[in-house]
Amino acid sequence: MTSLYSITNGKLGPATRSTLVKESLIEDWVASDPSLLGLDALIIGRQVRTDHGKFIDLLAMNAEGSLIIVELKRDFTSREIVAQVLDYASWARTLETPEIYSLAEKYLKTNLATAFREKFGERIPEQLNGTHSMLIVASELDAASRRIVEYLSEEYGVAINTIFFNVFEADGKQWLTTDFLLDQEEVIERSEHKVRMPWSGYYFVNAGLGDHRSWTDMKRYGFISAGGGEFYTKRLNQLAVGDKIFVYDKGNGYVGFGIVTIEAQPASDFMTPNGPLFEQPLAEPRIKRIGEPADRAEYVVGVEWRKTVEPTEAKWFKGAFANQNIVCKLRDRETVDFLIAEFKVSEI
Repeated sequence: MTSLYSITNGKLGPATRSTLVKESLIEDWVASDPSLLGLDALIIGRQVRTDHGKFIDLLAMNAEGSLIIVELKRDFTSREIVAQVLDYASWARTLETPEIYSLAEKYLKTNLATAFREKFGERIPEQLNGTHSMLIVASELDAASRRIVEYLSEEYGVAINTIFFNVFEADGKQWLTTDFLLDQEEVIERSEHKVRMPWSGYYFVNAGLGDHRSWTDMKRYGFISAGGGEFYTKRLNQLAVGDKIFVYDKGNGYVGFGIVTIEAQPASDFMTPNGPLFEQPLAEPRIKRIGEPADRAEYVVGVEWRKTVEPTEAKWFKGAFANQNIVCKLRDRETVDFLIAEFKVSEI
């Protein structure tokens, strides 16, 4: 069970479990910011009516054009919710691309392709809804429902998961915490296994260049990084020493190929040949995240770069693989063959 404590004058004070007055509050929050549930997604519908006369709380789309069904319950949830969300999925899987455009544009009040580009910085895929996933949001889930969700995901590769939210209160303030039942990356990995190409042996890594990260620093000191919360940093744990990575700069293309030399660790602990990373002259010192909470710290993975280019010379072709993940396995054969040629990769 999740516990939360406040710290006042060096003393701990337990926060008590509380409830939200309105279930719609959570729906409002997620509709405006899906990252609350760890989703990098575009909300394309709210209270979406199905052909079965039922209503999906929220319908979202990820950077691959796949649909995400989100069902929210404020209180303890019985196994009936699992049947309900599966019923929604049976309808959503039949939606074709033109239907999705029509549905989304009624909600967004704008062109879906435009909204997609503004959200993800990329062109919308020509064909949508290649796969879909389900996410149940609840404060609790009964034991039978937990077993059913775990069984569907782990045994049959169904893209279904539960995220729990807990509300705590202390000193007149409320906090909201969230936690997945299953690792969401593993859920998606299992669900797409049957429809995806075999793994090439190379990893895709999103450089996340911007406010906290500089490609100059990454090249100079030999690392890639992620920060801003465990949802992002734990993705780096997929990488092990010896793994081969192609690094992507969103909106430009692939900028580097390298070999992992050091597994994920706090950036503050990372040692360069000249000493601690944070003691080196940095092009982007905000990687230190001074003044931010400890759980938002930057983490790094050490890399021996074999070939890099500047973002202005990034390697790209129309239709090349890219998505919002921090780390994932590269499976698209055309993209892999292109990158091997462009970065002059030889068998290692």
